[in-house]
Amino acid sequence: MSLFPRLLTVSAFVVAALLPAGPAAAQYPSKPIRLIVPFPAGGSTDTIARAIAQPLSAALGQQMVVDNRPGADGAIAADAVLKSAPDGYTLFMATSSALSAVPTMRKQPPYDPVTAFTPIGKVGTYTYFMFAHPSLPGRTVGEVIQYIRANPGKVNYAGATTAGVMAAVEMSGFAKLDMVRIPYKGEGAATLDLVSGRVQLMFATPTNAMPAAKDGRLKLLAALLPQRSPLSPETPTMSEAGAPNLSIVPWGGFFGPAGLPPEIVARLNRELNIVLARPDVRAQLVQQAFEVQSSTAAELGAHVKTQLDLWRKAVLESGLTLE
Repeated sequence: MSLFPRLLTVSAFVVAALLPAGPAAAQYPSKPIRLIVPFPAGGSTDTIARAIAQPLSAALGQQMVVDNRPGADGAIAADAVLKSAPDGYTLFMATSSALSAVPTMRKQPPYDPVTAFTPIGKVGTYTYFMFAHPSLPGRTVGEVIQYIRANPGKVNYAGATTAGVMAAVEMSGFAKLDMVRIPYKGEGAATLDLVSGRVQLMFATPTNAMPAAKDGRLKLLAALLPQRSPLSPETPTMSEAGAPNLSIVPWGGFFGPAGLPPEIVARLNRELNIVLARPDVRAQLVQQAFEVQSSTAAELGAHVKTQLDLWRKAVLESGLTLE
């Protein structure tokens, strides 16, 4: 090769390196972004997603539209994301229900959470509480356990989320209880039935049930945390009440479909972490008893793998029958 062609080749590589990553990434975002939420409007995850989506819209310069796709423990929402184009205009506010529970609690999981999605950034972890209808005898966790044990098959509990179900299953396992699970698509409907007395017990986030507990329509028995929640500091933890804490911790994060360009992931991660650091956003999330925990995309990817192992172990030890 002569000197002149070689200079042209080197120049071409230099120019390419200096150019933006690509037309799509350079112009992103140029239209509204759809944020798919796997639970109904008004629930904890929906409230958290909207608290983040509003300032994130301003940071990105495009509206982020929340699209609620409840059902099947998050698998319906996950399927919608899987079928979307990897262009950054369909994102997923995923939780442990879709990415930890569905892959470990089903005989034939509909997807592999490690390969089917692109991690963007972690959002944080949920706090669950143990709520009961006032008609359920017992003022403490221990007293409630004694009553349920003495009345096998007579107490119904609301199964609104996989984490709530796992908490009930684990409590049933260590205390040798026989309870009946009543399934729900979300905590909103489950809370209505708990307040009315159609079900007597529920492990849930505080978004829907806490107001009813504050005014005496429900009993708040325990928090599923190593320490007491700032949202209800007078409420004991499960361990303080003499029962083991939940072995797994429900979590949430932002994802896209597989194949999302790294440049778009980097932009979204940067803006998401800036939003999560804002005091006003954190204050809103604290009201949901949600602990903010931001991360890099790689850290979230590693977290998904670690959680899969923990959930598999918890499901195996619980003796839960796979669907």
